[in-house]
Amino acid sequence: MKIHHIAIICLDYKVSKKFYTEILDLNIIREVYREERQSYKLDLAIGEHYVIELFSFPNPPKRPSRPESCGLRHLAFAVENVNEKREELIQKGLNCEEIRIDEFTGKEFFFTQDPDQLPLEFYEL
Repeated sequence: MKIHHIAIICLDYKVSKKFYTEILDLNIIREVYREERQSYKLDLAIGEHYVIELFSFPNPPKRPSRPESCGLRHLAFAVENVNEKREELIQKGLNCEEIRIDEFTGKEFFFTQDPDQLPLEFYEL
């Protein structure tokens, strides 16, 4: 029917929470601390649409390689204006790759990464 949410495990919860809420401007739905797991769970939304569960766990393994490790390759966000979004993220201190053109659709896109080096793509609608 549709994707319900994407789960991301982060290394430093405070850093990643700030990144996803203050840099990417995702909205907090709920935040809980699960004592038995020593883990935070932060539910995030784009507008009113639930999209990401951000988890913290003690000593999670690092991502094996970038960006071609087996598993999730990258997370892509749709934006109306790639140039404006890239400039906004640069102003917020992110290193953003140059804008590229999708050879199949002709749409513009670029990559940056989250605090744990998960590649994030911003793709023109």
